[in-house]
Amino acid sequence: MLSSLFNIFDKTVEASYNERSNQGTEMPGKDYYQILGVARNASDKEIKQAYRRLARKHHPDLNPGDKSAEARFKEINAAYEVLSNAEKRKKYDQFGDQWEYAEQFAKAGGQERVRWDFGKGGTAFEYGDVSDFGDIFSSLFGDAGTGSRMKRGSQRGQDIESPIEVSLEEAYHGSARVVQLQTAEPCSACAGTGRVGNRVCTMCNGAGAKAIPRRLEVKIPVGVKDGSKIRIAGEGGPGRAGGSKGDLYLIVKVLPHQLFERKGDDIYAEVSVPLAAAMLGGEVRVPTLNGNLSLRIPAETQNGKVFRLAGKGMPKLGDSSHGNMFAKVRVVLPTNLNEEERKLFERLRSLRPG
Repeated sequence: MLSSLFNIFDKTVEASYNERSNQGTEMPGKDYYQILGVARNASDKEIKQAYRRLARKHHPDLNPGDKSAEARFKEINAAYEVLSNAEKRKKYDQFGDQWEYAEQFAKAGGQERVRWDFGKGGTAFEYGDVSDFGDIFSSLFGDAGTGSRMKRGSQRGQDIESPIEVSLEEAYHGSARVVQLQTAEPCSACAGTGRVGNRVCTMCNGAGAKAIPRRLEVKIPVGVKDGSKIRIAGEGGPGRAGGSKGDLYLIVKVLPHQLFERKGDDIYAEVSVPLAAAMLGGEVRVPTLNGNLSLRIPAETQNGKVFRLAGKGMPKLGDSSHGNMFAKVRVVLPTNLNEEERKLFERLRSLRPG
């Protein structure tokens, strides 16, 4: 009886495997570590770094019309979703890309066990008591394997990360920005399940979603800095079988500025001071990200002296306070001296030789 059951199972698996291969459906045996280009003992940090690098390289927005880049981007996201989650990664390390069925495999702990291999490059599985076989068979092959209708559970869509560049002025004041994105929407033909009846949906090729270009208005918060994440709820990957959409995270890159250098919440800049003002004292205009202000220069101010302007730096993210601004004096020497000016400097030299 057991031998006959496994013969039927083998034939059914082989037929399902061939059908999926002919239809271009993802097959067991994909190595998520290889997709991200990391070792199997890679740390969480190494996995995240590899994902960000590859996601930026293959993102559809940066490769418009490139279907291979789009497919690679989906692979990268699928791999990261599993390997970035400690529990999912543990299951994946044990069961390969059939990790979602780990609980069914764990149930198969009866007296009699059998090992079955998916062929070259495939994933090998070991099952236990034949009484648990129907659940596993149903989970792996759906209606074709069991003859009964299986209702797939809904799944939340993946979170997606996308880079966004902002100017220092936008980071200081905050702004609204319209971004162009390639987002995925649930396929209307299969309601996001990837299948119509027992067949792969031909409208989305089993993906359960279709890529759609969108223009989205987003708010740049005041005080954002390099690496800040702007979360836009419900604008990530589509859910499956009625599941909710994931979230979109915009990863901020603040562009360099011509006049100002940002360090944390502080701003650094140079301020030009005429020689006479540096020697005798006076006031100079200092540019800031919120307009010009006057700075009193004491007499005999040396070149390179730094003045701290409290509260004139960047606004702090999620706070009403500001950092500081540090203005470094750059004394400007006069040029094109007239005769009288030259005589004055010669007189000064005679009074202060050396």
